[in-house]
Amino acid sequence: MQPPVQHIVSGNSLWLSAQRSIYWEEEQALILADLHLGKTGHFRKAGIGIPQSVYKEDLQRLLSLIQFFKPEKMIVVGDMFHSEANSELELFSRWRKDVDWLQILLVKGNHDILSSEWYSRNDIIVHNHCLEIASFSFRHEAPHTTQREKSFVFSGHIHPGVALKGQARQQLRFPCFHFTAAGCTLPAFSRFTGFVPIKKQPDHTVFAIVNDTLITV
Repeated sequence: MQPPVQHIVSGNSLWLSAQRSIYWEEEQALILADLHLGKTGHFRKAGIGIPQSVYKEDLQRLLSLIQFFKPEKMIVVGDMFHSEANSELELFSRWRKDVDWLQILLVKGNHDILSSEWYSRNDIIVHNHCLEIASFSFRHEAPHTTQREKSFVFSGHIHPGVALKGQARQQLRFPCFHFTAAGCTLPAFSRFTGFVPIKKQPDHTVFAIVNDTLITV
């Protein structure tokens, strides 16, 4: 795994990982977005043959990040789960018991439709719209540009991506971290997702994820 890359925001050390996460050093918190756990099971239930190995690899990658950074808490800015409960979420419940010391904070996204009882049973603290910690805010969707936020906002939802040009006018698209003065949009943690191209401005900072390596665009 590539060593994490440090990015400073408002005096806070953010360690970006090519495994699609941020470790916030001051709060000992792992920040993620759009895990979409259970999505492959949802597709199989609909008759589409997506192998469960995709889901298991995401859980193993998450466990590896927890073992590497040793966070006290994990902040998920929406779409931790994909839809209604299925057999894959039973696997998550067993996985959760292996990291029962970790506090999990979820800012609900549009796909997080499980019952309050299910979240409680799996020791997940749910915030319906926004979570505020120190000088940072966490929302599933970034505020509209016309809205003014006092805090730097971490969000997900759109699964940001960026196009990189190669030889012979080739253009490839990759997931990315997108930093502006107002906030950061995180890449989808799940690899079983598409992404939306972002429009990079001169004052933006973008880290593309290319073959498990971070590249500053």
